[in-house]
Amino acid sequence: MSTGPSEGVASILDTLRVGTVMLDGNGRILLWNPMTEEILGWRAEQVTGHRIQDFLEDGYGEGERKRDEALKRERRWRGTMNILHSAGHRVAVEGRVSLLYDTGDHPVVLANIVETSRLRSVEHDLAALDALFASSPLGIALFDNDKRFVRVNEALARLDQLPAEQHLGKDVREVFPDWMAEEVSTVQSTVLETGEPVVDVVMPAPDGPGSRSVSYSRLTSNKGEVLGVSCVIMDITERREALEKIEAARERLALLDDVGVGLADRFDVTAISQALASSLVPRLADYAGVMLIGAAAHGGDLPDIELLTGTPLFQLGVAAREENPTVNRMLRVGQDVPFLADSFFGRTLATGVPHLASSPRELLAATYPGDPKMQAALDLGVHSLMAVPLRARGVVLGLLVVSRAEGREQFNRDDIALAMELADRAGISLDNARLYARERAGALMLQRSLLPQRVPEPPGVRVAYRYVPGSSGTEVGGDWFDVIPLAGGRVAFVVGDVMGHGLHAAVTMGRMRTAVRTLAGLDLPPDELLRRVNDLADDFVQTPDEPLIATCVYAVYDPSTRRCSLAKAGHPPPILLTEETDGSWQAHSLDLPSGAPLGVGGVPFESYELEVVEGSVLILYTDGLIEARGEDITEGIDRLCTVLSGGPAGEDPDTPATLEEACDSVIGDLDGRTASQPIDDVALLMAKLGGLPQGSAASWTFPAESYAVRRAREVVRRTLREWGLEALEDTSVLLVSELVTNSMRYAHGPIGVRMVRGSSLLVEVSDPLPDPPRERSALPDDEGGRGIRLVAREARRWGTRHGPMGKTVWFEIALP
Repeated sequence: MSTGPSEGVASILDTLRVGTVMLDGNGRILLWNPMTEEILGWRAEQVTGHRIQDFLEDGYGEGERKRDEALKRERRWRGTMNILHSAGHRVAVEGRVSLLYDTGDHPVVLANIVETSRLRSVEHDLAALDALFASSPLGIALFDNDKRFVRVNEALARLDQLPAEQHLGKDVREVFPDWMAEEVSTVQSTVLETGEPVVDVVMPAPDGPGSRSVSYSRLTSNKGEVLGVSCVIMDITERREALEKIEAARERLALLDDVGVGLADRFDVTAISQALASSLVPRLADYAGVMLIGAAAHGGDLPDIELLTGTPLFQLGVAAREENPTVNRMLRVGQDVPFLADSFFGRTLATGVPHLASSPRELLAATYPGDPKMQAALDLGVHSLMAVPLRARGVVLGLLVVSRAEGREQFNRDDIALAMELADRAGISLDNARLYARERAGALMLQRSLLPQRVPEPPGVRVAYRYVPGSSGTEVGGDWFDVIPLAGGRVAFVVGDVMGHGLHAAVTMGRMRTAVRTLAGLDLPPDELLRRVNDLADDFVQTPDEPLIATCVYAVYDPSTRRCSLAKAGHPPPILLTEETDGSWQAHSLDLPSGAPLGVGGVPFESYELEVVEGSVLILYTDGLIEARGEDITEGIDRLCTVLSGGPAGEDPDTPATLEEACDSVIGDLDGRTASQPIDDVALLMAKLGGLPQGSAASWTFPAESYAVRRAREVVRRTLREWGLEALEDTSVLLVSELVTNSMRYAHGPIGVRMVRGSSLLVEVSDPLPDPPRERSALPDDEGGRGIRLVAREARRWGTRHGPMGKTVWFEIALP
């Protein structure tokens, strides 16, 4: 063993700086070691041989005499002294003095001195360390370089349930279980090697439930010598439980928020039920189901009496952590869920109080004995099931049923409170969706009742149409269409769109359609009809602060001339589909004068007239067919033209598509584009424009001469015989005679006669006089005045319309 000096080895003596002084019996300095030199500044050669009293602050006084007496009496002394430093200031030292005798029995005094300031600092540090070990609620342990316990406080002994003395000298493998000791030993080695502290490592208690926060740091001297490892342990079981409760509360709030957001923008009972079930798995439960009474599921009136025994619930929303046949047997969308009145589910529905099942017996009693759904739940390992009422306005709408299987804790009171909050929010959303469905169904029923129940098809025209109500995310709108037969075999097509949604829009649409049909009977040009409808705009609205804003397109087609006249009021342009010379079909929009929407005013309406090729298809529609989010309306029109140009739309057996198929193609393209977003109402009307059969019309023009009446009779009689309508000769000839006579008497210009054979016999008489004839009562002696009365009595219907050069009086006679 080496006895030489140890370089770089730190010691507490280095901190205290213990000086050694030896005196002879007369108080003369014999030895003055180097540490004393450091403390007092005097070198040994300066003080050796001098009396120690020469270096005391007060010299040799009463205190020194008492010290010498005590030293002679007890042979030792301990106390403080004030010694002068070589620099002139005082140094307080604490000394331990012993009286010794050499071999010659001569007295020698040996004194060890320490600076009082340094000694007090070390004493305070040791006292603080002792106090920390004794009073700290934290477990504290010190380990040496071999990772063995060298000091342990009582708090750690209590945590380890092992007396402090039984820790000393042992390493962690002898104290902790193997699974824990290995991890602790590895951490200690890392700290000893790197010097990096390890802070707040969460570890389980070695002998039971609970958690600990453990921190390790390396112990070093003031010269950097590694002395070992310190360990501080804190029992954080209560803190972790509190944090877990806070986290659980945060997750519950997040779940409530997510469910609220997820249900807020839904208006469909089934969608809300599924969203609710899906949001709870796996965050709250392993399996979830939403079951509603029939009235809530199908938008009916809620019951005001207790639910009758045996009335099943309808399962509209399900979610599960896994998918397999057993899960499908327990949870399936659309299945009925029967139950007994005194069952788990029945009591929850009747009382509105949530119920919790925590045993197989309670689970089997949830619905009725032998229910395969409950047996499936047991097969899946379900051990905790909770049924919570879905309520709205004091009425139970159904049940929210959630369950947990093996691997998760049973439901507790906090889970019940959370489920009740979720169910209450969902119940309001479900009832709002039920009420919305009822209102929407009522508005849709009203709108459908106001739309044409039967669309006529006059000769030379074939019609197909579609009406698509808006998706469940939007209310029913004010889109409408109509096909109106006019005099002379002509037909009017109209499509309109009233701004707004709901019952108000549906009612306004009905009023507007009635006005258009009424004005159409006056045989007005399209621009004039729109002007008059616009004049009636204030009469269509229900309140003055809700002015009418509507768009409309009105077209009149004459099969006998194949001319079509159109006008529109702020509406998307009509599209004409025509067959090209190469057999292909081409769709293009008609560039009509735009006109302002009805109700705006200040913009005149203009008619646009064109002659169509026989077999062309006129397409009228509302903006819901072409509008798409983030897209310009012209792009929608071009897209519609592309879809229509994909194939012909004829009615002949050898053509690949009919009008009905063309409608389906357009609506199918709409469904594909709007599957991910709500759509507005859509009204679509397609009309194939043809001419009358060969020989179905005849016309003549006569000068306003006396023979005009006779000639008119002749051509009418001859034409009726050619058409095989001899039964109508007498009446037709009589009425034509009256009208031609009237024109000849008052018009003084060319007289036109036209006959059209269609679903009825139409006869028209035209003249340059713009004033329409009036029906009046003739006196017995009057020679005239009875012609129009005769026409009104004998014809099925009659009327007058204005033309560019005068008027036309027409009448119809039913075919035999």
